[in-house]
Amino acid sequence: MSINLPPVGVLARTARTYAIDLAERTAATFVVSAAGVAVAAGPADMFHASFWETVGAAGIAAAGSLVKGILARAFGSKESASLARGV
Repeated sequence: MSINLPPVGVLARTARTYAIDLAERTAATFVVSAAGVAVAAGPADMFHASFWETVGAAGIAAAGSLVKGILARAFGSKESASLARGV
């Protein structure tokens, strides 16, 4: 019985591409959510958030993005942190 696996180099590139994609998405989610909380807490004066509350909210959003990316690896494309099949 033979298992048809891709060459090791291909697997390493795929894992590296996935890791970079996931790290970029997680960092972007953190930055965007921190900016959103800062804007909402500042000029809009919708609520008052301290620096650490802003960082905490952004961290929660980034952690959610990380979990979503890991789940996407299991259910979506193996080469991307996206749930979309074509990515």
